[in-house]
Amino acid sequence: MASSTRHGRQGQEEDQEKEELEHHVTSPLLVSPGAHELPGPEEEENSTIEQVALTVPVGDDPDTPVLTFRMWVLGTASCCVLSFLNQFFWYRKEPLTITAISAQIAVVPLGRLMATVLPERAFFRGQRWEFTLNPGPFNVKEHVLITIFANAGAGTVYAIHVVTAIRVFYGKNLSFFISLLVVLTTQVLGFGWAGIFRRYLVEPATMWWPSNLVQVSLFRALHEKEARPKGGFTRNQFFMVAFTCSFVYYILPGYLFQMLTSLSWICWVFPYSVLAQQLGSGLHGLGIGAISLDWASISSYLGSPLASPWFATANVAAGFFIVMYIITPISYWFNFYKAQTFPIFSAGLFTSAGQKYNISTIVDSRFHFDTEAYEKNGPLYLSTCFSVSYGTPGLNIITEYIIGYLYPGWPVANMCFKVYGYISMKQALAFLQDFKLGHYMKIPPRTMFMAQVIGTLVAAFVYLGTAWWLMDTIPNICNSELLSADSPWTCPSDHVFYDASVIWGLIGTRKIFGDLGIYSAVNWFFLGGAIAPLVVWSAHKVFPGQKWILLINMPVMIASTYQMPPATAVNYSAWILVGFLSGYMVYRYRRDWWERHNYLLSGALDAGLAFMAVLIYLCLGLENINLKWWGNDLDGCPLASCPTAKDIVVKGCPVYH
Repeated sequence: MASSTRHGRQGQEEDQEKEELEHHVTSPLLVSPGAHELPGPEEEENSTIEQVALTVPVGDDPDTPVLTFRMWVLGTASCCVLSFLNQFFWYRKEPLTITAISAQIAVVPLGRLMATVLPERAFFRGQRWEFTLNPGPFNVKEHVLITIFANAGAGTVYAIHVVTAIRVFYGKNLSFFISLLVVLTTQVLGFGWAGIFRRYLVEPATMWWPSNLVQVSLFRALHEKEARPKGGFTRNQFFMVAFTCSFVYYILPGYLFQMLTSLSWICWVFPYSVLAQQLGSGLHGLGIGAISLDWASISSYLGSPLASPWFATANVAAGFFIVMYIITPISYWFNFYKAQTFPIFSAGLFTSAGQKYNISTIVDSRFHFDTEAYEKNGPLYLSTCFSVSYGTPGLNIITEYIIGYLYPGWPVANMCFKVYGYISMKQALAFLQDFKLGHYMKIPPRTMFMAQVIGTLVAAFVYLGTAWWLMDTIPNICNSELLSADSPWTCPSDHVFYDASVIWGLIGTRKIFGDLGIYSAVNWFFLGGAIAPLVVWSAHKVFPGQKWILLINMPVMIASTYQMPPATAVNYSAWILVGFLSGYMVYRYRRDWWERHNYLLSGALDAGLAFMAVLIYLCLGLENINLKWWGNDLDGCPLASCPTAKDIVVKGCPVYH
């Protein structure tokens, strides 16, 4: 293991030999020249994937110190700060995810400062635990490990949804200790799966993770020296220019002109037409013609479109188009399941009269489903897009579908089964993605694993502590009916999670999607999902010369809209447009520019937005300083959520007779 605490050439050589042997034994998919011959460095590192070959460095210095004092201090601090900020912003109307790229940038001057001012004295000299606070210049490997720590705090802790649903939406008591147990156990569950699949999803060179290339590109820009090309920028200079522009620009969609999040111009042309606003609203309708000039909106749910290869973007686009512009309109305008009684796009739960369903009336004193009250209130209905989205099941929907049949009427059991069943795979993929980043940057696997474990545990405590604090200090958090119209604390993702617990857990699968339910026809989507890959396979056999058929990925296409809701039409359409411009147009016609700048631009946009968002909140949000004018009227489509069925009365909407 490469470490700043070990000296002596012999010990380093022995450690290196052990690592090479260990890597050789656990890499069955890497073809070696002979049974006992280890692959050479270039053979192991070079990739057949063009994007990887253009971005990932080949060389390595195994003597570079990794486990340094700087790494521990900056890594832990980065994990804590990102965990706090991401949970803080997750409850907001437009949830902002601050990626590890922000920490990746911020720690560079801090690391170099520590390399300058910390003493170089060695402690416990000559002993096994010898170490120094300053092993030399701040290097890329300790920077990578700091970023791995930051990655642990850069996502979301899925189990926090359970805590929020119980405490806020259901209004029940839940102790901090029980909440912590749920959070910790769900977070670490993915390590086992990650260990099993590492040899298949990390070590083979053909298994590449596009989003990692953003960070790799940034590492190289921050640490490699290059001459400035004539009339251009170095990669570091380009990043700083793009970062500054993103930072300054976000004051517009983030505070001064929030309508830039969704410019739904059709609503402006037809201010009194429900149909036009249903079609044109980017936040509450189909989003036809809606434009987003807000990077937070573009990247908030699907990540950076600049990191997505074009074939993946195209599959998402095809799935989005089919669901949003074929299935949803047909279902709505043919009035399937009384669709016109409800909004065309909403995460809400409704009565047969189009009113919000009062869930508290069907929960008894034992926190169990009240059958008599449900029969009195009538069945629960969903919006068209919400019901259709349940026909594109991911693992989270399958888990709640199964437990909803086996154990109906108990929402907490349903939520916990869903979280444990789903998050283990999600966490495993996150850990594997970090492992691939370490693989690209030549970090010892055991060191990577240690950073992941510690970062995950630290993040769990900070995420839960932040959520607990917000739930205790913000009045009416997540309650859109009691919050003011301009309040950001609407918790869109937690609303969807809570709604799912009502649908699958409290009422149960059978009464919603089974033989006793209204939406039983949605089950035909399971058959469609099973047949779809066979159609692609058959098409490839019939037309073997059409290579583009091999790029059709049915799992990606079918599950493309699993984020909707809370994700909206403009989140998808803007993401697809930017992904097309980057992944197809620029990659095909300006390959040299794409190679040098694409991933750097992605990181700069993320980081600039994140820093300005935090600054806006600290300077203006804490003081409740709001700017009220028409440019801050998000979407500007007040009629988009109105029903169009006859004699349905909803506040603020016209009544059809």
